[in-house]
Amino acid sequence: MPDIMETIEARDPGEKEFHQAVHEVVESVKPVLDSHPEYRYNKILERLVEPERVIMFRVPWMDDRGEPHINRGFRIEMNSAIGPYKGGLRFHPSVTLSILKFLAFEQVFKNALTSLPLGGGKGGSDFDPKGKSDNEVMRFCQSFMAELYRHIGPDTDVPAGDIGVGAREIGYLFGMYKRLRNEFTGVLTGKSLNWGGSLIRPEATGYGCVYFAAEMLQSRGQSLAGRRCLVSGSGNVAQFTVEKIIALGGTVLTLSDSSGYIFDEEGIDEEKLTFVKTLKNVRRGRIEEYADAYPQAVYTPANPDTANPLWQHKAEVAFPCATQNEIDTDDARHLIAGGVQMVVEGANMPTVPEGITLLVESGLLFAPGKAANAGGVAVSGLEMAQNSMRLRWPMAEVEDRLRMIMKNIHASCLDAAAQYGKPGNYVAGANIAGFIKVVDAMLDQGLV
Repeated sequence: MPDIMETIEARDPGEKEFHQAVHEVVESVKPVLDSHPEYRYNKILERLVEPERVIMFRVPWMDDRGEPHINRGFRIEMNSAIGPYKGGLRFHPSVTLSILKFLAFEQVFKNALTSLPLGGGKGGSDFDPKGKSDNEVMRFCQSFMAELYRHIGPDTDVPAGDIGVGAREIGYLFGMYKRLRNEFTGVLTGKSLNWGGSLIRPEATGYGCVYFAAEMLQSRGQSLAGRRCLVSGSGNVAQFTVEKIIALGGTVLTLSDSSGYIFDEEGIDEEKLTFVKTLKNVRRGRIEEYADAYPQAVYTPANPDTANPLWQHKAEVAFPCATQNEIDTDDARHLIAGGVQMVVEGANMPTVPEGITLLVESGLLFAPGKAANAGGVAVSGLEMAQNSMRLRWPMAEVEDRLRMIMKNIHASCLDAAAQYGKPGNYVAGANIAGFIKVVDAMLDQGLV
């Protein structure tokens, strides 16, 4: 096993996020490899960690002052063994090849867990849409798609949104694709409802995360009702995580953004959540304004040199919904000390490996992102199905399908963990269940 990691680290130096994602899977699937010598013989891991295709390109665009700018665009087409590549586009200054490779690698297993025929991919750019006008964002998206369109299609690669890519960006991207290809197809998901989108798609990741948490509790005869919850982030995933926690009777105490976080002892109710949605989605303001609107809330500015005090409040459930590696080892210790009984990842890989080890060994229930936040791609898959059939399912049907998919993912994780000697370990179970489905398909299709 160390030889595989040594090879990856030598071949891809400096890609620490990608190394982290691969290491977690490699460690989890060791008992599977021991039970299936054909996987080792066919060098399935070595094939799995190498993207099928990496696309990098220049994205030139002009701002409203007439000044040219150059950004870098990416698409990582990681694995197509069980279906066309599927995964979001992220527009954020932090985007690098390493981050997108880690996200694409995670996406392969996440998509496999949904039981839908979807491969794994990810893409994006180091472009920052914050502070840009609609026209500037449109010009960037059109330039980005002028290259990307060559590599995607409804049966090849179907991107979606991610951080920095919402309904506005998807609309501009789709419009340019349609013009370039002269066809109207379901090549992107997360589309607006009046031109091919699916009901529940904006809510899907957050709702799915809470449904997964509810399944974890239900398997132990418990529920979310009356439980105090910590939620990080204040974007799409966090907003709809809060919405569904409220609907199931839980109490949300926190939200955050890059500037800091708020703690509301009284709990974030539907009225306060509506304020947050307007603040973040319409006005694009900072979470600090929540404390101005609701004086009982306490705002704490972010301090990168200390552990995040958001995770130091007493609660029963934590939902990290912001970004990767937001929970370090100190944060994990604070969660344990604060009485948290369950951590459910709404973001992708928000907990460092050492933090996961601490949480799991302490006896906490820990749901990894590739299982808990699979609701987004699940409903993206349902959007693809609706596009193929040229129809739209009603809201109740889509949400029922989402709930059932999350229920099945939960069962698959527990079954795989138990089968390979890791009962109750959702990290091992998610990695193993997704891994087996993908590698068996790879073996069926030969050395390609």
